[in-house]
Parts: sequence; structure tokens; C-alpha cells
Amino acid sequence: MEKHAGFMKALKCRECGREYPLTANHVCEFDFGPLEVVYDYDRIRHSLTRASIQARPKSMWRFRELLPVAGEPTVGLEVGCTPLLKADRLARRLGIRELWIKNDAVNYPTLSFKDRVVSVALSRAKELGFTTVACASTGNLANSVAANAAAAGLNAYVFIPSDLEQSKVVNSLIYGGHVIGIKGHYDEVNRLCAEIAGKYPWAFVNVNMRPYYAEGSKSMGLEIVEQLGWRIPAHTVVCMASGSLLTKIYKSYQEAMKLGLAPEARPRIHGAQATGCSPISTAQKAGMDFFKPVKPNTIAKSLAIGTPADGFYALRVMKDTGGSAEDVSDDEIRDGIKLLAECEGIFAETAGGVTVGVARKLIASGAIPADDSAVLCITGNGLKTLDAVVGHAGYTREIRPSLREFEALLDAEEHAPARA
Repeated sequence: MEKHAGFMKALKCRECGREYPLTANHVCEFDFGPLEVVYDYDRIRHSLTRASIQARPKSMWRFRELLPVAGEPTVGLEVGCTPLLKADRLARRLGIRELWIKNDAVNYPTLSFKDRVVSVALSRAKELGFTTVACASTGNLANSVAANAAAAGLNAYVFIPSDLEQSKVVNSLIYGGHVIGIKGHYDEVNRLCAEIAGKYPWAFVNVNMRPYYAEGSKSMGLEIVEQLGWRIPAHTVVCMASGSLLTKIYKSYQEAMKLGLAPEARPRIHGAQATGCSPISTAQKAGMDFFKPVKPNTIAKSLAIGTPADGFYALRVMKDTGGSAEDVSDDEIRDGIKLLAECEGIFAETAGGVTVGVARKLIASGAIPADDSAVLCITGNGLKTLDAVVGHAGYTREIRPSLREFEALLDAEEHAPARA
């Protein structure tokens, strides 16, 4: 065990329970199960209280005992504490009594929830002595690794499918790291990165550093609990790519209850996917414990993972909590983006459109009761996926600089048929 491991105890296989040292390792050598960080909850219980949390600076690191770094964090000190907004107008449109939006579309520094996992992974990578960091990404992770590595003085290699949205490609290039476009879908990028990680002494945040990286997602759930006045939401809707965010939000709720930060509750966790890449939701709706890999074909490129690493565990969480999964078409994704923007003034990327569209279906079907309360997790900013909504967001009205023409425009609009 590491001499100064903070509140961590070991890495542990999620399948067989074997424990490993706190190194850059992500898979059990006996059954190839994924490794997960184990914490000393007895020690944490004495250090992490509601009062101690609220006395700390407003960032995700106010929950540092539950995040896998040995010492003080060194990367992403301002990440997190994004708004939890009561969405009354959207609630009325979706037909539910109470609705909240956890808005990571304004997260620092790259406008997505990936800043949470990257700040943890890079802080831990520095503790382990790495000077080069890398990732396989569908876009947001590449942006965050490139940005946070630049700020931390680390060398960065990010590997992405070559057909990503141009805004996300530029958002990775601008930081001066190495951006490698792969002619293939994400699962092919990921396989290549696993080979590279086996040969080069780099910290791949979602390969050999995955046990630490994934834990950063818990901060989103812990913030929700604090922002709701130390209670666990009845329903949480989470978009699914690998499925990791959904499983870690549930883990954060369990930890909040275990540590006495929130009273006992029975939260239901629901998963959202795009129909063009829906291996997890398809399996859940069919009552299956295992998913069938698919080839992605959706505008929600950030969710386009056909072989999700945590798909099995996401299915288990939904089954254990009584949650449901759904998926939505490209048109329904765009409708979800517009609905959130028009009702609450929040411009989400395509993954957010998936979350809103799925919530709409789950409420309509009764999977989320209309007289209940729900939190929707919005994970990225709409400025990153402009390509998906260009031509679908309305149109400008052009006039000459003339008051007469403006008044004629107003008159025409007043007598135009109402929008559906």
C-alpha cells in the first residue's frame, strides 16, 4: 500500500474482490474485472461532515475525502459546484410536479462534466509521477484533457474519431497538445489506445488511470445532494455513453447515506441514450442483464460508444434501484435541446437533448410519476455541437435599417399562424 494514500485503502476488483496496490492499473489479472478504489469510510466519517464541507471553497474538491488523491489536489482546483436550477417552466412542459437541472454545461474550464473526472485523473497522475497524459475520447474528454494538461504543464495526447464535430476538434487543438484523429468509431479508437497504453509510460485517463478517473463523477451526485438541502433525489436521469456516470452518481448517493450526510432513501436512477447508439437502453427495456454491442449512428457523438465499458454495471444499477432506460431519435434530441433552451435558457449539447427527450418519455409512460420530483443531469454545452442544430433552430429576419420595415415585420409576425 502507498505510504501516504490519503483516505484510499486499495484498488479492488469489482468481480472477485481481489485487492491491488494504488498504482496505474485498471484490470484484475485473475478474471479481467475492472478495478475500483476502496476507501477508509471510518476515517472519512470523522473528517467529512456537512459543516466541514460547507466551510470549504466552492469546488468539487470540498468532497476531497471521497476523491482518489493521496494529498492535496493539484489540477482543476476550480472545477465543479455547478448550478442546480429549479426548472418550473420545463416541469410544466414535461408534466411533472418538480424538476431540477444539474447544469454542467457551465463547468470549468471546458463546459462539460468531464472536467470533474479529468481533474481527479491528472491530480493522481502527477502523484504517481507521470509527465504525459492521454485519452480516447468522443470529444468532451479530449477537450478537458488538453485544457487541464496545458494548465498543469503536462504533455498531452488525445485520440478522437476523425469525424467529430469541428467545434470539439478545435476545442482540443487550441491548447497545443497532440490531437490524433482516427479513421474509425470510438470503440476502434479505444482499442488502439489500450495498445498504446500497454507500450508507452503514459497516464491514459480512461485506460490505466480509469479507477481514479471514474471516481470524479461522484462529485456531481454529491453536489446534487448538498444543493437539495442534504437529501437524495427521488429520480435522477443520466445520459449514458460508457455508463460510468450513471453508476458513479448512484455510488455518491450511497456514500452520502453511509456517511450520514443524507438520510436513508431509495433513489431511482434512469438512463438515457440515443436510439442510434442504444446498447444499454435496448438491453434494459428487454429485461436483459447484458447488452449487445452496436455500431453508432447518431448526432449525439459524445454518447456514441457501441461497446460501453460500464454497460453491465449501469444495467445492474437501474435494476437494483427500480430505474428505467429509454432512447430518443435524432429529431427528438433536437427537440429536447430546443425545449430546454426555450423553457430555461440553457443551451445543452446533443447529450443534453437526449436527457431531456428521455425524461419526457419516462414521465409520459409513468416510469417517473407526474406527482414526483426528478433531477436531470446536463453534461455539456450546446456551443460544442452547433452542427447538430444548424438549420433546426429557427431563422433570422432581415430588414434594412428602416423603422417602417421593422414595424411591417412586427405586423406580419402578429398575424402569422401560431407555432405548434
